[in-house]
Amino acid sequence: MKHILMACGTGICTSSAVRERVCQLLDERGYAGRYDVTQCRMADVPELADSHDFLIAVTLIPGTLDIPYVNGIPFLTGGDTSTSERTLLALMNAPSRARDAACCCA
Repeated sequence: MKHILMACGTGICTSSAVRERVCQLLDERGYAGRYDVTQCRMADVPELADSHDFLIAVTLIPGTLDIPYVNGIPFLTGGDTSTSERTLLALMNAPSRARDAACCCA
């Protein structure tokens, strides 16, 4: 099970829109039931990072975070998502790094 952290400024609007697109992509690629997503504010990422495998951010991230990162902005804007999709799928296939994950639904 992959534990995905999805962050935007408030943890509500933009991350919800991106979550829908990301979940659709993952489900279409055969990952249904193999991941869960926790939405949060970017300010909450440092305290949640250790319990998640990677971060999809819909905002700029500070360079001090120690968590693999996917740029979620193209999923929001409808721009070219190919680089973000490749990164996302590579992280889905990478070994899990999450510890003590207590996440919510997929």
